[in-house]
Amino acid sequence: MHMIELHDVSKTYQLGKEVTVPAARDLNLRVEPGEFVIITGRSGSGKTTLLNLTAGLTRPTAGQVLVDGVDIWGLSDKEQAALRNRQIGFVFQFPSLLPSLTSLENVMLPTMFGSKEGRLDVQARATRLLEEVGLTDKLHAYPRQLSAGQQQRVVVARALVNQPALLLADEPTSDLDEETEHEIMALFEAFHARTGVTILLVTHTTQLVPYGTRALAMASGSIVNGGAATGVS
Repeated sequence: MHMIELHDVSKTYQLGKEVTVPAARDLNLRVEPGEFVIITGRSGSGKTTLLNLTAGLTRPTAGQVLVDGVDIWGLSDKEQAALRNRQIGFVFQFPSLLPSLTSLENVMLPTMFGSKEGRLDVQARATRLLEEVGLTDKLHAYPRQLSAGQQQRVVVARALVNQPALLLADEPTSDLDEETEHEIMALFEAFHARTGVTILLVTHTTQLVPYGTRALAMASGSIVNGGAATGVS
C-alpha cells in the first residue's frame, strides 16, 4: 500500500467573480512507505499547496488524495483530525511554538489531543526526543530563550512525538543559516534511518536534495521532470 497517493489532483483559488488562480494542476504522485522524498521549486510553484492537499488541510478542486490507503476527503472533520494527529507529523516553515510553554511542554502538546491510553510514557518519550535533537539542557527553556535553530529542533521533536507514519515538512530550513540548515537536515536523515518514517519535504533549496531518497521538482503548480510536466508513479 502506498503511503501517499494523489490522483489527478488540482486546486484552484477563486479571487473575485472572474479571476481564478491555479495553485496545483493535475498532480499524480505516489510515495512508498519509508521513502524520503524532497520536492524542490521556486516560491509560488505549488509546493506548500501539495503538502496541504496531502495533509487534508486544503480541499482539492478536483482529484483524489489518499494517505495510507484512506481517502481523506471521504472522512468527517473529526475523522480527518484524528488521522492527522495519529498518522501525520508536521514541520512548518516557521517554528510556531507556544511562547507560554517550555520546550518539553511544546513537544508533548500533540499528545493532548489523542487517546488518554499510553500517556504515562509521553513525558519520557518527549524528553528522549529532545535529547536526540541535542536539547538536553533546554527541556524547561521557553521559546524566547532559544535560538532559531534550537526552536526548529523542538518543532522536529514535536512532530515526531506521536510516532507518525508520515512526516510533512514545509521549507523547514528556510530561515536558518547554512550550518544550522545542515544540522536540521541531518536530524531528518537520522530519524528517517532509525524509524523508517516516510518523509515528504518541500524546499526551494536544491542543495538539500542529497538528504532524500528521491527528488522531484515543481513549477507552475505541476510536478515536472526534465522541464516537462508529468505524473509521478
